[in-house]
Amino acid sequence: MRELMRSLPPGNRLIQGLDPDDRDALLGVATPVEFALGHVFNEPDDVIEHLHFIDSGFCSSVAVLADGRTVETVMIGREGVLGVVASVVPHHAHTRSVAQMAGTARRVEAGRFRALSARRPCLRDAAATYMARLQGELEQSAACNALHHAGQRFAKWLLRCHDRVEGDTLNLTQEYLASMLGSQRTTVNEAAQGLQKAGAIAYSRGRITVLDRSALERAACECYRRGDD
Repeated sequence: MRELMRSLPPGNRLIQGLDPDDRDALLGVATPVEFALGHVFNEPDDVIEHLHFIDSGFCSSVAVLADGRTVETVMIGREGVLGVVASVVPHHAHTRSVAQMAGTARRVEAGRFRALSARRPCLRDAAATYMARLQGELEQSAACNALHHAGQRFAKWLLRCHDRVEGDTLNLTQEYLASMLGSQRTTVNEAAQGLQKAGAIAYSRGRITVLDRSALERAACECYRRGDD
């Protein structure tokens, strides 16, 4: 994924994959926006009013439990669109959608997208194809969380972050990583130290630098490669 994303011009891959007429029609109703680290797009049960086609940075959909604990369900960067479920019918959010790295997006009113896609089937099909990919990712994650140990999942998650950023440095705190992985901070620290000893990363004070991507890929579970299909 990383090589493909880097080989394309900047911007959203889903939009780039549209025919010129459909792309122009979509961009004609889109508003360029910037978002900061930690920006919350939706909380659980909010009406999803906008679709955000991510151009840079990345976001997470995060399940929030009654006791306040959180765990990431999906990650969305410039390969996709945040709030895509509302592209078909009006919908409420099931999770919290939050920016994990500052970036930019093209914002489209959900109702306006539905009206546009009704006239342009290729837009509807592009959104449906992306939703099917997200469903596959969710199904794979269920198996991953049940069967793969924290070190493998940590390596997978770092690779997925690395795919979506420029450069090799990720500013990610222990607390945040533990929240995303649904693990204790001590577990995340042990996993990070293991990858550092293997020469895959450098890890210090919430900053992770990828030193050897091949080593990181070897440490990750098979789910990373499945998610790259």
